[in-house]
Amino acid sequence: MNIFNYFNIGRKAVVLAAFLFTTSTFAQKTCMDVEKVTVNENVTTVITASEPIQVVDISTDKVAGANPLENVVTVKPKQGGYKDGEVLAIVTVITERYRVQYSLVYTTHIDEAVSDKEVELIERNAFHNPAISMSTTDMVGYAMKVWNSPAHYRNVSTRKDKLKMRLNNIYVVGDYFFIDFSVENKTNLQFDIDELRVKLQDKKIEKSTNVQTIELRPALVLDRSTSFKKGYRNVIVLKKMTFPNDKVLTLELSEKQISGRTISLDLDYEDVLSADSFNSILLTGK
Repeated sequence: MNIFNYFNIGRKAVVLAAFLFTTSTFAQKTCMDVEKVTVNENVTTVITASEPIQVVDISTDKVAGANPLENVVTVKPKQGGYKDGEVLAIVTVITERYRVQYSLVYTTHIDEAVSDKEVELIERNAFHNPAISMSTTDMVGYAMKVWNSPAHYRNVSTRKDKLKMRLNNIYVVGDYFFIDFSVENKTNLQFDIDELRVKLQDKKIEKSTNVQTIELRPALVLDRSTSFKKGYRNVIVLKKMTFPNDKVLTLELSEKQISGRTISLDLDYEDVLSADSFNSILLTGK
């Protein structure tokens, strides 16, 4: 899934506004000072960042760009016919915590074109993105601590089709909830995961015809396993929220056909409120 906030080709105003304050603290650079990457119309240049990319800008329409993965950008001249050494565009890449620029320099020699470019540590300029309160790297680190912590909840669970789904922990760090849950499979049939969904919905009321459901998109799903035999544990990260007592936060794990088993776990707001008590444990790394 593409999680870029923007992918702008030739629309530099949005990008420049985003890091204008940051750039003012560095010495000014011209396009001649920017790191050079040689390109050719017959070679796709893959630029790989160390973390998710938020914004990409290509300064001219001479170069095509794409974002096939969250931390990958590809660029390639749309056509040939340029002179050796001609600058076709400046590509700007902004991640959660840094920015980098490359001058795309044309070469007529295919063997001189860069096919794989990894963003080096020395090339990165630190960038504070006001839209990112926690980087993915930090989020994964906290989620791993949660995953390795003992379960504090013992009485929030559900059973169906010889499956047991239970809540292990809820932590809060900054603006996010870290929800730790597990599923126990007491059958001999492997569970092939189709989808993990998170929903905010009305509490089940008999004879209710109008049930409101809001699909929530996790900021992070720690474990991307596609199947399990006996045990499954995962941590999802959600933006901090409040919801009324007549709503429940539902975690739903569904299986691929043909078996098509589905199990869900409802969390009351009281369960979510108790997350605050574990905040200090995570932050101190204990």
